[in-house]
Amino acid sequence: MPITLKQLNYFIATAETGQVSHAAMELNISQSAVTAAIKALEDELGVRLLERTHSGVKLTIEGTRFLGHARNITGAVAAAVSSPLRDPKDHSGKLKLGMTYTVMGYFMSRYYTRFRKTYPDIAIDVSELPRTALERALIRGELDMAVMLVSNLAATDELDQEVLMRSTRRLWLASDHPLHLKEEITLADVAEEDYVMLTVDEARKTAVRYWDAAGFSPKSVLTTSSVEAVRSLVAAGMGVTILSDMVYRPWSLEGQRIEVRRLVDPIPSMDVGLAWSRERAIGPAAATFRAFMSVMMGGGG
Repeated sequence: MPITLKQLNYFIATAETGQVSHAAMELNISQSAVTAAIKALEDELGVRLLERTHSGVKLTIEGTRFLGHARNITGAVAAAVSSPLRDPKDHSGKLKLGMTYTVMGYFMSRYYTRFRKTYPDIAIDVSELPRTALERALIRGELDMAVMLVSNLAATDELDQEVLMRSTRRLWLASDHPLHLKEEITLADVAEEDYVMLTVDEARKTAVRYWDAAGFSPKSVLTTSSVEAVRSLVAAGMGVTILSDMVYRPWSLEGQRIEVRRLVDPIPSMDVGLAWSRERAIGPAAATFRAFMSVMMGGGG
């Protein structure tokens, strides 16, 4: 079977994160899909690319050599898709890019790094701003494009969008929490427990919408803008929370385990995507960035 871009992207994500579980969360797919893709890639190449360790996975000698080739291939495909027939000068210029806090901290770093390496002649001016400020800057032409939580986008009449990834929201809880033993967990069950509420990037506002729709309210014992504080408190058994897989990590800073469980009730996903003004033509640098992100998230093949 021919090697696919999807297999290469899954391998790169696993190699960069050092964990199949982290790569799966970053790509918003199942761990089994990542494992199967990497095994198929290894079978096709006839070598082992990764080996398991007590803390995750690490590259073999062959894997280290192949990683550079894989990055070159995916970067070249992104460049070809973005502008296969244009003059090289279209891959230069300046891109004024905005991001929200969550996107900056938990999603964009690896793609930003890869884009910069693929298009070294495009200068990027990055601004980290709240959603409302990003929308105003896009409408006024102060930003060319934004990577943000488009599921929160308000100015939909003035801004266009493209979803890159839908991140599932699940219940976070300590390993010894009583709810972890339940076969099925509902919002009604969660409403009986102490709850740690995250506020950054309108997380509380979003949570209130689906809690209200279900007819329940969380019993908040603490609110914070720090994801790491939420992680530590949940792991220590001080409460539970519902957050997206994109920001999930299985361990707190103190080394305590955090479990995740799906809820029976429908919980909206957290959608990460691109936004830009409907009134202004997308410039060459922004168009290149949009095509690059679409290829990186779509996987191809």
